[in-house]
Amino acid sequence: MVFQNKQALVIGGSIAGLLAAKVLTKYFEKVIIVERDHFPKQPEDRQGVPQAPHVHVLLKRGQQILEELFPGIDAELASLDAPSMDWGVACPWLGFSGWAPRFNSGLITRNYSRNLLEWTIRRRLATNNRVVFMEAGQVTSLLSNFDQTSVTGVRVRFRNQPETDIFADLVVDASGRNSQSPQFLERMGYLSPQQTVIKPFLGYASRWFQKPIDLKTDWRCVYVTVQPPNNSRGGAIYQIENNRWILVLIGMGRDYPPTNEVGFIEFARSLRSPILYETIKDAQPISPIYAYQRTENRLRHYDKLARLPEGFVILGDAVCAFNPVYGQGMTTAALGALTLDKCLSQKLYSNPDRNIIGLPQYFQKQLSKVIAVPWLMTTGEDLRWHTTEGKRPNFKTQLMQRYLEQVLLLQSESADIHKTFLEVMHMVKPPSEFFQPNIIGLMLKRLINHYKRSSAKPSNDFATEQKV
Repeated sequence: MVFQNKQALVIGGSIAGLLAAKVLTKYFEKVIIVERDHFPKQPEDRQGVPQAPHVHVLLKRGQQILEELFPGIDAELASLDAPSMDWGVACPWLGFSGWAPRFNSGLITRNYSRNLLEWTIRRRLATNNRVVFMEAGQVTSLLSNFDQTSVTGVRVRFRNQPETDIFADLVVDASGRNSQSPQFLERMGYLSPQQTVIKPFLGYASRWFQKPIDLKTDWRCVYVTVQPPNNSRGGAIYQIENNRWILVLIGMGRDYPPTNEVGFIEFARSLRSPILYETIKDAQPISPIYAYQRTENRLRHYDKLARLPEGFVILGDAVCAFNPVYGQGMTTAALGALTLDKCLSQKLYSNPDRNIIGLPQYFQKQLSKVIAVPWLMTTGEDLRWHTTEGKRPNFKTQLMQRYLEQVLLLQSESADIHKTFLEVMHMVKPPSEFFQPNIIGLMLKRLINHYKRSSAKPSNDFATEQKV
């Protein structure tokens, strides 16, 4: 059902905003996207995406949603030279206790730069005659009705122009970490949402390389994970379109990778596996070294507000911004767009006169359920480090973390466990999969063996060795 003579407006033209706009075209005759940047004509960096030069991963669930919204887009990305990858066989993974087994997992995604993905989505959306892009516009406030119970549009400042009022029947804030929605709501007499912030003081540095033409590899990505509680360094290399690599080096607890040439290479050499260093030591760099340290997890609890104005919803990083290093953000944005679609549909068909009254609070509560699992996964990893600042997990969550730690210690011994880990990471299966009987059995067996070894008496050889 499309609202006749009705229009929606999206604040922000990044991936969350583009996907939300695509959903809104099912319900509104016109959808306006207001973006503060100018959109590049080609897949290039833009000022509003400071982490664009770094590794971006759209997880399997995100790619499924993308294909649902834009049928055929995977084939289009393939035609633009974005390689595909089976995460079980083409991505060597050094986990807590060693290299995970390699096998055909059937968990296949496509590798591309953030710039290529966003450009491709935007180009697809631009073919929809219901969508209007307004560039170089900064939203300065929300417009409302006389008693401020409903948002009726936005006020926008375009470069070198006076402020302009744009009216809309639904406004969606997808403006990212720097969202001004808390301030906008306060000006209208509403409470600002409380926030939960988990700050791991993680930093990463990235550089692009041209893959040597004559170099043959049996992988398209390599992960060397950090190893809590003491090994704070990790990294990954990721093959993308046009036969290029992105190398990212990661440091936890303020152990930030250097951005100078020598320091960057030495940091790569210091990892617990030499594979990343050996891969790039003679490769041709084609970019500067980019650093990024704004990695705090920030959750704004809009779902807990007693009141919200009608005609206004918030999604993407404007609600929940994850530590980017875990690659959850784009897929959670896609899930947010899917949730908006479901909530709009349900409100239309449950309200007698086919309106969307009550959408804001209903949507924010439904979105909070979608966010809950990736939030626990991401912050759970960050809270393994004593250097992380933020609310510590409760006893139940601590037990869960300890259980998952034991499971992950088995990752190097069991293809089944590694596959389950990948499926949960890619959001195609819930974390409850870690409690399958076969996994519980393997974990208990490992704990029993560990207990037997630790309680066994030392041998004479061991005693001799201690004396020496």
